[in-house]
Order: sequence, then C-alpha cells, then structure tokens
Amino acid sequence: MRRPVALRLNAALATLAVAAATGVVLSMPEAAAAASGATGYATQNGGTTGGAGGQTVRATTGTAIHQALCGRASSSTPITIEVEGTINHGNTSKVSGDSCSTAEDKIELKQISNVTIVGVGGGAVFDQLGIHIRESSNIIIQNVTVRNVKKSGSPTSNGGDAIGMESGVRNVWVDHTTLEASGGESEGYDGLFDMKNDTQYVTLSYSVLRNSGRGGLIGSSESDRSNGYVTFHHNKYENIDSRTPLLRGGISHIYNNHYVDLHESGINSRAGARAKVDNNYFQDSKDVLGTFYTDEAGYWQVSGNIFDNVTWSEREGDNNPAGPDPRSNTSVSIPYSYNLDAADCVPGVVSQTAGAGKGLKVSDGSCTPQNPDPTDPGPTDPGPTDPDPDPTDPGPTDPPTGTNLSIGAGSDGSSKAAGTSYGNVRDGDMGTYWSPTGSTGSVSVKWGSATTVSKINIREAAGSEGNIGSWRVVNHDTGSVLASGSGAGVIGFARTSLEKITFEITGSSGTPRVAEFETYAG
Repeated sequence: MRRPVALRLNAALATLAVAAATGVVLSMPEAAAAASGATGYATQNGGTTGGAGGQTVRATTGTAIHQALCGRASSSTPITIEVEGTINHGNTSKVSGDSCSTAEDKIELKQISNVTIVGVGGGAVFDQLGIHIRESSNIIIQNVTVRNVKKSGSPTSNGGDAIGMESGVRNVWVDHTTLEASGGESEGYDGLFDMKNDTQYVTLSYSVLRNSGRGGLIGSSESDRSNGYVTFHHNKYENIDSRTPLLRGGISHIYNNHYVDLHESGINSRAGARAKVDNNYFQDSKDVLGTFYTDEAGYWQVSGNIFDNVTWSEREGDNNPAGPDPRSNTSVSIPYSYNLDAADCVPGVVSQTAGAGKGLKVSDGSCTPQNPDPTDPGPTDPGPTDPDPDPTDPGPTDPPTGTNLSIGAGSDGSSKAAGTSYGNVRDGDMGTYWSPTGSTGSVSVKWGSATTVSKINIREAAGSEGNIGSWRVVNHDTGSVLASGSGAGVIGFARTSLEKITFEITGSSGTPRVAEFETYAG
C-alpha cells in the first residue's frame, strides 16, 4: 500500500484466552441475529434465515465453533453459534464428524447449511483467522470482527481472505461486521470479502472494510462469471487501494455506501458485470467507478451518488474510469424492495450503524439510525420494504382457506416407522399419520406438474401434540429453504411454483406424528 496503515480496533471488543471446549447449549429460540431479517439479494432464492428455529450454543474458541457444527444431527440441522472472545490459531483445531468438514487454520463452513454465527457479549474477534464458506447455503455472519488474515508470512489462513466464499455457495448474509487488514499484498494480505466459483444471493450490509490493498471481488478471473446477485449497502470502505468491489460478470446492487480514501480505483465493473449504483457517497478518492486493468468491459446504472473530492484519470488502454461525469450505460432491474437514504446523509448514517459493536442499528431510509425491532418475529415475515403490503391479507398463521392441494397428490419421505405411511399425510383423515423411524426425518407432497403453494398446515396426530420441534420447509425442486421455525401449525412463505415440497423435522421432544400435511395456494 502507498500509505502507512493505522489499524483501529474497537476498544470495546474484549479478548478471552479460553481452552478449547464444547459449546454450552443455551436455548432453542429464533436466531437473535436475524431480528430484523436479511436484506438485498439474500432475501431471494427462498431467503436467508441461518440457524433460525434451531439450537443456540455459546462458543469462546474456534474449536468450540467447529464442535458445535459437528455435533448437529445432520449438516443441515439449524444452529445459532453465539461467539464471544478472541478466536485464533491457538484455540482453533480441526473437528471431525458426519455433519461437518472443518480445518485447523480457518473457521470452516463447508458442505453445510442453516448456520448463524453472531458475536455477543464483549464482542467476537477472529484474529488472523479467516472464515471460509464452501459448498454451503443459508449462512448468517453477524456482529464480528475479522482482522489481519494472511496468505503469506505466519500464520496464514483462508488464502488471505477475511471472509471467502466459493464453489456452489447460496444465500449468505454478512451484516454488521468489521473486516480489516494491516496492508496490501506485499504485506501478505489478500481480499476482505471474496466470492468465487458459483456464489450467488449474497448481501453485505452495515459493515466496515478498511486498511487493505483489496476490498473484495466477485469472480476469480475474467472467465469466472457464474457468480452474482450480490447486494452491498450501508458499508464503509476506508483506506483501501482497489476492489470496492471488483465485479466479474453477474449483477450487483450497490447503494448507500460511504467510500473514503480509495487510492487506485473503487467499483471495478468488468467482464460483462452489471451494477446498479445508487445514492453512495464517494469522498477523497480516485477513480471510484469504471472498468480498470482489462479490455473486457463492465456496465453500470448510476443515480443519486455524490462525488466529494474525487479525482479521475484519463481514459487510456485498459483504464476506463466512468468519470468525471458518470453516466449510465446499462439498466438493472432489482427484484426486491429497499429504502434509499439520501446520499448526503450516508456518511452520518453509516458512521452510526456500520461495523461490529454498533448494536445492530439500521436505517429505514429516513437518514436516522434505528434500533433493531425486538418484537419482529423473524426473517420469514415481510419486512418494512414489502413492495405491496395489504393489511387485509390473511397472515401466515391464520387458518388456511381454499382447496387443500395435498388431496390427490403423491408423497414420499426419508423414512417411515412401522405401521405408518407417507400417504397418511394427504388422506384427509386425522386418525392416520406418518412418523419417521427416529426423532427426525422428512415427508414430502408432490405433483405431476408445477403447482403454486404459499402456505402449509402441519397437523399432529392426537396424543402427540407439541412433539415436533424445529423444522424446515424446502422447495425440493431447487433445494431452497422456504421457511424454518419450530412447532406444528400453519406456515406461510412467498408464493412458490414447484412440483415437490418437503417438511423436514430437524428436532423433536417426542415421536413426531404428522396426521396431515396440507398445502394451499394462498
């Protein structure tokens, strides 16, 4: 880097030196981390709920985090891991198990789903230890600091990325984090937030990225164009050389971010990438938007941005800045609703909300930071940005009306106890039921053609009421999680066209007995 880096850590983050130990089970509530719900592209593809509805454990070491992942009934059993203290190489070791695939030199979230990692108490600091997400889905990381992760020197971790995602990753929400380094590539650091090899439906929100040569990228090379659908909002990029972010292919939505002291370039849209860039505040920086270091162009749609003391270089060869008067050269349609803060108040709003240890404060578009709503039932409910809320619509827990689509459909599942049948859940008879062979399992309703469903009703057999604990509703066609929670009853979700829907029981307090798995269009 061209300038000395003054690493600024939140003094409120305490460090705890604790021997590796198994996490302590606290409770089984909805994930506290998801109080306000995911935003941006993480709300698409079935949504991002993390460990909602599953067990909650406390971890003070990296080994304990891995043990919590490996101690689940399956790799998809929901879990929230509350982290406090300093997580480093000295207290992080590999743990083996059927529900995990971990490593000793990083926090490994590999081939798993439905996990929340959230900093609590005095704070969580991942010191020189990166977080690696690979072949995984439905992950939330919130209220943590990741610092000084190196790819060369000692110790090394995660290829030098603070948070890195690759290989078939879906639905990740990273929120209220602080990601920081102490220099650039020559000092041994790489990216702060990288996405590669088919990573999609990701949101980075209310985070601080600073003191690094590279902010982050989407796509590892000009040919890696399988990534995209990524939202960046209300983040602060500060004292960074370039890649804020670098975009290769795909679609990104970049709004209400504060960029300060970018030395070489900022948003680098290339290799066919398309970015919607709204109401950001660019300050004391150089070449904050354009296509740089390649002749394979990218594109942008711009509106409402402020350029405060931004300098622009001349267009020449593979250097094509968008300024000094940035104009749109594409159009990008955004499928979700969102509230824009005015660009002139972005520095103030971001300074009060972004980063770990800020109390999870957010903005509702009024330029005034808001505390998270403790009464919000969770991320599966429509948020304040619902594009067309209708107060007269029935809620997701109201008794369903209309035709039970399960009658006459087919069914199958993961296992069935003696004397029970998959077909019993769609026969309209409360006297018959299906049970798995153990305490967990799944049952599905299926049709011969695409059928629209937005609500199901799980009815337990007499004498077994309350036995069903945590569950997930899955679009079997795509593997997307439509809803998660605990207890039987009516479950609502976004209208979805599918041929097979699965109710997966991931926890129970007794033998689950599902008498009826009813499905409804609305």
